Amino acid sequence: MKKIRWGLIGAGRIAHQFARDMSFVPNGVLSAIGSRSKVAAEAFGAQYDIPHRFDDYQSLFECDEVDAVYIATPHNLHLAQATSAMAEGKAILCEKPLVTTPEECLEFQRAARHHDVYAMEAMWTYFLPAIRKAKSWVEAGRIGEVRRIQANFGYPIAYDPSLREYDRDLAGGCLLEMGIYPVALAWLFAERDPIDIQAVARTAPNGVEDDVTAIFDYGDMTAALSTSFRCKLHNWATIVGEEGLITIPDFWRAHECHLYHLETRTEHFQDGRESLGLNYQTVAVGEDLAMGRRQSTVVPLEVSLAFQRHMDQLRRHFEAVPS
Repeated sequence: MKKIRWGLIGAGRIAHQFARDMSFVPNGVLSAIGSRSKVAAEAFGAQYDIPHRFDDYQSLFECDEVDAVYIATPHNLHLAQATSAMAEGKAILCEKPLVTTPEECLEFQRAARHHDVYAMEAMWTYFLPAIRKAKSWVEAGRIGEVRRIQANFGYPIAYDPSLREYDRDLAGGCLLEMGIYPVALAWLFAERDPIDIQAVARTAPNGVEDDVTAIFDYGDMTAALSTSFRCKLHNWATIVGEEGLITIPDFWRAHECHLYHLETRTEHFQDGRESLGLNYQTVAVGEDLAMGRRQSTVVPLEVSLAFQRHMDQLRRHFEAVPS
């Protein structure tokens, strides 16, 4: 089997998670690490036995020993970095959110088409076995027609305007940082745009949103979604149908899901994995590349555009809302 040679840019927390899970990726190998610091690149490379180490990103993009690039940098940098990597013919797996606006997403799409390269948003949740099992239960009619989707994701991050999460110039705020997960979960089970979106939000002293609650109205169903820097939320997802429901604890990193008929649990799935779960999307990208695809069938760029449109609609509700 020809292994995809991965280059990784950024040496922060998510990059470490991606690198650790590469041991569970039979069709890939970490070939290069790029960081803004030579010391950081050398330390990261030594920790994960990565042969090629760069203190700039462009050198990694130009490296002949790299087939695909995983972008693990702040989301306001994604578009420019991905475009530079695409220009060198590299496949792209880019951390979520892919970009920060619908307009940027369209530009990202155009760049991928222009350079004729593979590109996917790293919505790793979609590839987790428990999420796929829950989706299969819905598709099999196990809960009847879906009528409600509930999902929330939040962890307390104390206000500090110097933090990236609260920095307006770095596209800070809980919507892009954490809210992408509930928004993506709603799309996965609704598979269409809502006819209306309403939201209530609170903002930090510098005006960056730090708590958002939204209702997506689809006409025949609703989605109640929330995200927060102010408090730890339940972080579960619930898919409610006419005949039953599915619960997914910690849905964003799901290990399990439960199927109910009324109050009776009729089935339970647990994946028993040893990895963090980032390996599933990485394997899928490798399979796509082996098949010559330019897009994922699970997270095509049109789906990423839907995420951006929905978050943009939400943003309009709280841009001028006081804390």
